[in-house]
Amino acid sequence: MDFVVLIVVLVIALALFFDFTNGFHDTANAMATPIATGALKPKTAVGLAAILNLIGALLSTEVSKTVSGGIINEDRIGGDLFPSLIFAGLIGAICWNMLTWLLGLPSSSSHALFGGLIGATMVGIGFTAVNIGGVLSKIVLPAILSPLTAGIIAFVATKVAYGVTRRYDKKPSGRDGFRWGQILTSSLVALAHGTNDAQKTMGVITLVLIAVGWQSSADHDPQMWVVLACAFTIALGTYMGGWRIIHTLGKGLTQVRPAQGFAAESSTAATILASSALGFALSTTQVASGSVIGSGMGRRGSTVKWSMAGKIVLGWLVTLPAAGLIGALAAIFVVLLGNIGLVIDFIAATAIVLGLYLYSKRDSGEPDEALSHDVADAGFAVDVDTDLPPTPRQARAQERRRSERIGIDGDSGKEES
Repeated sequence: MDFVVLIVVLVIALALFFDFTNGFHDTANAMATPIATGALKPKTAVGLAAILNLIGALLSTEVSKTVSGGIINEDRIGGDLFPSLIFAGLIGAICWNMLTWLLGLPSSSSHALFGGLIGATMVGIGFTAVNIGGVLSKIVLPAILSPLTAGIIAFVATKVAYGVTRRYDKKPSGRDGFRWGQILTSSLVALAHGTNDAQKTMGVITLVLIAVGWQSSADHDPQMWVVLACAFTIALGTYMGGWRIIHTLGKGLTQVRPAQGFAAESSTAATILASSALGFALSTTQVASGSVIGSGMGRRGSTVKWSMAGKIVLGWLVTLPAAGLIGALAAIFVVLLGNIGLVIDFIAATAIVLGLYLYSKRDSGEPDEALSHDVADAGFAVDVDTDLPPTPRQARAQERRRSERIGIDGDSGKEES
């Protein structure tokens, strides 16, 4: 029994560490564009994001229920082995997150978590333990549809925003009023991030509590202490990681204008909040990236850089199986060596994480840039030509103003004579 308690404590600690890195890694999803456009000062943006992630984590538990009851078949999660498999799955997720963090590769913390858990479960229990229907309906399908939906909404919203403010085409500062709107939309994105991403860690902890019999398998609601622990942890991670997004704002988001940022954030928040209410465990990074690409395409003169867009999509596709392989490898040691394998996994994971972190210190600029690389890459994926000829409507308006100026000048000349 004492060893079971130790395993549960280790799993909870590792899950909360994953929760911290999630907030640390994904702060840029909410606050990169408002800082880039000047809507919010960095200190204000980071503090606001942390508070709203905390509040968002307390609003819903639907996604948590998906993780604790929709990925692994309930009749297969009992026994002393399963908590160790969850531990192995978390190792797969964290190691993949750290590797992509170092290399600046597009990745999804959520899909890394799901991949690690699925890979470890398949090795330790078998393929039949995975709830294929739940994985497809609650994870895979949202992964495909959510960035597309967010991109389409952002595209239309950007078209509308620029359409109703067409008279400011030659005076971009006339659209600066959207900066005030960005305060609201970026706040909604931070709130939405808490409602979805913090829930996943709650689900993992609930899953291990059910596995050891400390919570009824008929009740997948996370206990209050689990909710509070995950909420405060993701808020702390958001606050700690937020300072590093400032270093990346000159990369992929330099062409984001207030109207475009407003549209992208509105789309991101709407998509995530709606999905959280339905219990869809989607990737907030994918949604934010899809919105940035869609809003960029909505601007006149935009062209898609398909090589960059392809890199982003490839990173999304690779994350789940790659984390699954690492989780499966960690699970092999647990299955073959038992408790000794668990110790080996812990030591190896600690060495990998510390090694990657220390290696990143060789160039202090690289890790900072990698943190919001996903959203920055999305900004790079669309090129906007800002030196465009006037549209027919603009040409007619310019000609009318020119004629009016000529008429005014002529009248002034007559009065002087």
